[in-house]
This record gives sequence, structure tokens and C-alpha cells, in this order.
Amino acid sequence: MKHDDLLPRETPVRLIDETGTTVADDAYPMPDAEVLKRAYRGLVEGRRINDQAGALVRQGRLAVYPSSHGQEACQVAASLVLGEHDWLFPTYRDSVAVIARGVRPADAMVLLKGDWHSGYDPAEHRVAPQATPLATQLLHAVGFAYAAKRRGEDTVVLALCGDGATSEGDFHEALNFAAVFHVPVVFFVQNNEFAISVPLSRQTAAPSLAHKAVGYGMPGERVDGNDVAAVLAVLGGAVERARAGGGPSLIEAHTYRMQAHTNADDDTRYREREEVQAWIARDPLTRMRAHLSAHDLLDDATEEQIAAGAEEIAAALRAALNADSDLDPEDLFRFVTAERTPQLEEQWQLLRGEIERAALTDAGGHR
Repeated sequence: MKHDDLLPRETPVRLIDETGTTVADDAYPMPDAEVLKRAYRGLVEGRRINDQAGALVRQGRLAVYPSSHGQEACQVAASLVLGEHDWLFPTYRDSVAVIARGVRPADAMVLLKGDWHSGYDPAEHRVAPQATPLATQLLHAVGFAYAAKRRGEDTVVLALCGDGATSEGDFHEALNFAAVFHVPVVFFVQNNEFAISVPLSRQTAAPSLAHKAVGYGMPGERVDGNDVAAVLAVLGGAVERARAGGGPSLIEAHTYRMQAHTNADDDTRYREREEVQAWIARDPLTRMRAHLSAHDLLDDATEEQIAAGAEEIAAALRAALNADSDLDPEDLFRFVTAERTPQLEEQWQLLRGEIERAALTDAGGHR
């Protein structure tokens, strides 16, 4: 492949503008109507999940929630472009993508509730556990893709990360290994402009994050991350390229984090409200709604049905997280090692003794 073929476009790929109008592109065709309608349903459900999770944080039912409000186009597309045997390696902000891949919403929130490291079986859904440390999942994704290639499996791995992760050493190591060993992995960077409070301008001097790809010998591409049609086309093309033996790619989606980093963050300390307001007009949900309505692909009855389905998901999530967890204290020791070490056994016996003494106290009154 020539070096020029590795470079991304000067402007991100776009197929639908902010008003819902089609933008012609010679390289990337518009996804078909059925795929766009599925994507719109995913956007509505994703927005409702984000809103509901935020409410659950305020109610004390979730310990923390990194919202992807405004980034739902990336989340939904990441799920839709994958095949049955493909794998998704998400970040902590990718709960909507995890759920869209088939994980039960309540199970996807277990990590954020603080009960377990992962509330779902990764092998069942082909979704790796959500990762809190930046960029560590990229190395795992590359290793998984390398193993799949060695076994001759029809598997493509989609590795998600944010712009902040591109400043980590793990990002370099993952891309370098993937390119050298030509593994079927797609790196999908959701550039939402901030690594917590650090703006992109303080993270890199590169023309774009997609330009980093050429240094590793893989193609890079930029896409409007709030245009779900364009993300589907670009990301889908990279997945199929990897499946056909074309090796890894780096896709940068230009989007925006509409809400704070998490509920523990005060984003008013590092960005102006006017900046946030300017991105409302680029909302991926309203953009796709306008496009589908203009092409007679969405009517009021369908809109109501989709909204009702999203509300059912939110209601189920509320019910699951409002129920108290049935916790077993011995689980703290049960899954640390295959066979419990003497030290862990000693610690468990100490804790069990304290629990039993507390139970006797409660049964017999205060001593």
C-alpha cells in the first residue's frame, strides 16, 4: 500500500449533514434504509439509557456513570458493523455499545454499580469486560485478534478508545504490534475533544488522531462521529477490510462529550457553556430523525413504538438497580485464585468471625 493511501482525508467523512440532508460521497455509499432505521432505534434507546443511568446515579443506585450522551452514533455503529463471531473491546464510556451488542442493560451496569468487575459473560456476547484504565483494552484486543488469526478464525476485533487513550504508551504498543503482525483489528477512537479536563490541543500536535496511523503503516480515516450513517459506512468498511485480510485500521470519529466526564466531574471549570450549546445542533439523534422523516422512512406511529421500546428498557434498568443485591462476603476470596491460598483463607476466617459476632449481637441486642 502506498503511503498516500494510508493518510486520512482533510475533512471527516459525512453522509448526512446537521439538517438531515444527504451528502454525496464517491468512496462511501449510504447504508440501506433498513440499516438506517435500525440505527435510529439504537440512537433512541441509547439516549434513554444514558438519561436513565444519570438519574440512577443521582438516586445513589449507581456509583458512577460516564455518559455517552451525544456520542450514541459511535456506540450504535460499533455494534451494528460487527458480525456474529466478531468481538468488541469497550471502554468505561461504551455501555450503550455493550448493550447494543446484546448484553442485558442491568448486567452492563454492574461494574458501574460497584458489585463486580463485569456483570456479563464476555464469551456469550463476544464483548470484553469494560476497561477503566486508559488504553489497556487495546493490548488485549490485539492479542485476541492475533490469536484468532493464528487459529484461522473468521473474527474481527473492534477496539474502542477515546482521544485521551491515544496519549498512553499502551496505544503505541497496540498499534505497532497490530500493524507488524497484520492482525484483524480496527481501532476506533471516539474523539470527544476532552480527556477529562484536558483538551485535545494539549494532547497532540498531529493534524488529526487519524494521521497517527501512517506512522504504524496502517490506513487512517476521519469520520463525522455524530453522523451515524457515515460512521456505519467508514467503520463497516474497515471491519470488512480486516476480515478480508487487509490488516488493521485506525478510525477517528469527531464527536463531543455533551455532559461531564462522570458525575464526579465539574465540566464548567474547563469549558464554556457556549461551546457545549454549539454542539446541540449536531446531535446524532435529531439529525437521523430529520433524515428518515424527509425520506418517508419514519412516521409518528413508528416513532411512538421506538420510544415505547426505549422506555421499557429504562423501566427494566430501574427495576433491576432498585433491587438490593444479595451479596455473599465470601465472594471477596472465592474468585481470587483457583485454589485459595493460606493467607486468603486466614483473612476469610477473620472476616467470617466478625460477621458471625455481629449477627449474634444483632440477635441478642447491643452488648
